[in-house]
Amino acid sequence: MYADAAEVCGAAGVDGVVLATPPWVTTGLAEQFLRAGQFVLAEKPIAVSTADARKLATLPDERQRRLQVGLTYRHDPALARLREWIRDGPLHGPLLIRAHIYDERLNAKDPDHSARIRQTLRHGPPVLHEGAHVFDWLAFLLDGASPRVSDAWSVRSDPGLASPNLNGARLTYRCGTNVLVEFGWLTSELPRCELSILGQHGYAVLDGFTFRLTLTADGETKVYDDPVDRTERCFDRQLGAFVDLVRGRSDRAVPGLPEGLAALDLSERIAATASMFTIPGRERT
Repeated sequence: MYADAAEVCGAAGVDGVVLATPPWVTTGLAEQFLRAGQFVLAEKPIAVSTADARKLATLPDERQRRLQVGLTYRHDPALARLREWIRDGPLHGPLLIRAHIYDERLNAKDPDHSARIRQTLRHGPPVLHEGAHVFDWLAFLLDGASPRVSDAWSVRSDPGLASPNLNGARLTYRCGTNVLVEFGWLTSELPRCELSILGQHGYAVLDGFTFRLTLTADGETKVYDDPVDRTERCFDRQLGAFVDLVRGRSDRAVPGLPEGLAALDLSERIAATASMFTIPGRERT
């Protein structure tokens, strides 16, 4: 056991580290370990802004290749199956994709959780934190295509929050695909959390909490549901990819710093574009 990250940085016999830290802490730690020649799996968005992440992008290329950005669930078999359906059918494009990502429910019985999420909002809205994951999924599904932010919005449902807790945007792609994204935290009730894809000949829905995948096509509905908990199977898969990187069995991290920065850049563009509305505070009766 180590009491301080500094004890691990550059330590003999420690080839790689996994960082499960808030993104405003991760950036500096990742830089330290990379400069020490160690491999890093950063199991969070790599930073809260592209400006903060610049210190990583200016590292020597050999050091940058040692960083695997833990954009959670990129490695899930459900996403690979969705990409196959988009490429080979029945989800032929152009597509209408809806990503409704609602989490971190406001619970009066768990004030510690609410305090943590309020603190996180001091470092940016949900689109920055959740978007870093979702926009990497979209890049994976759509073969790295970069969208235009057609419009964006934000709502602060509690005037006391440091950032808007509800965000959304419409993204358009050159291929004609449109994506509607919504992100929300800290409301007492939450809408369904899911990713849905509508194509000319099929409709697929991915449950945001279980990753249970449903496909309706040709008048039939099929369900794909892995019995292993998604958090365990996804972390195991990305950890396996990280071990391959450390052991030299792969020559680049997947996803790596470029993918992490691309997702973060899109999150930032949406946050900057969004018009904002604050719901006035009022007493409940």
